[in-house]
Amino acid sequence: MEVFAEFLARIENPQHRARTEEVLAWISKKFPHLIPVMKWNQPMFSDHGTFIIGFSVAKHHLAVAPERAGIHHFSNEIVEAGYDHTKELIRIRWESPVDFSLLEKIITFNIVDKADCTTFWRK
Repeated sequence: MEVFAEFLARIENPQHRARTEEVLAWISKKFPHLIPVMKWNQPMFSDHGTFIIGFSVAKHHLAVAPERAGIHHFSNEIVEAGYDHTKELIRIRWESPVDFSLLEKIITFNIVDKADCTTFWRK
C-alpha cells in the first residue's frame, strides 16, 4: 500500500480517502499476488505485467476501471448493484456501499481472461 500513500494523501475529503483506501487495501489482501502500481497518476493492480484493474477519484464517485471486457461481461450485475457505468468505467457513488463480491468477480475474471496476455492492455 506504500505505493498508493501519496495518491491517498492528496484526496482532500476524509471519507473519500477512507473509502478509497479501504478498497485498495481489500484488493491487496484478497489478491496478494497482484502488483500495486501507480500509472498515469492513478492506482492500479497488475498481474505478470498486464493491467487488471484501476481506480480514480471524482467529486461524486470512485471510478473503477476494469477495461471494457470486464464491464461488458458484468454489465447486468453492475446495474443490479446500483452502479452507473460507461464502456470503460464503473461509478461507485460515495454514499453507496461497495459490492465487494462483484469487485472480486470482476478482478478474478480479468486475472483468468488475461492469463496469457503479454501486453499491459488487451488488444
